[in-house]
Amino acid sequence: MMWLSSSAIARLRDVLRDRGAPASRAIPVGSSDLPVELAQAVAFAEYGPLCEAMFLMMSADADVSPQERDVLRGALRTLSDESVRSEHMDAMLEQAERDVAREGRARRMEVVTASLRDDEGRAEVAFVLAAAIVFGDGSVGDEEHQTLCDLAEQLGIDDVKAGALLDAVEADLGIK
Repeated sequence: MMWLSSSAIARLRDVLRDRGAPASRAIPVGSSDLPVELAQAVAFAEYGPLCEAMFLMMSADADVSPQERDVLRGALRTLSDESVRSEHMDAMLEQAERDVAREGRARRMEVVTASLRDDEGRAEVAFVLAAAIVFGDGSVGDEEHQTLCDLAEQLGIDDVKAGALLDAVEADLGIK
């Protein structure tokens, strides 16, 4: 099992939660000229797998807290440079919840990791954001830790790489 640097992930969690807490501005993805339906389709295509990976992490302990939702929102706002609307975030979360209910957690983990695994950068981002979600509510349960380990494994991120990614977050955030 990998070791999670709690100070680095807690700081990242705080940054993302702070950014996710206020109501988002109604800015469509990309151009403000995009029709709402097209903006939502773009948001789903670009951020849907990352959102679902974070949802799988959030729901690992069957208790999705408001703090975890704030971390997710902050992550999506940060990744999209504030261009994903709150309504699109909510739609992505609702879709992820429906998919898990219909297909099961294991199957959705397979689908999500398959869509991210071939792009090393996106896979690493998904892993780091999932780690931030683990600490979203201030506690780490066994289910959450196991889900994060499963996510890393299915994304092709070994323990050494996982540790390096978390160390990089720690260094980027200036945590000693």
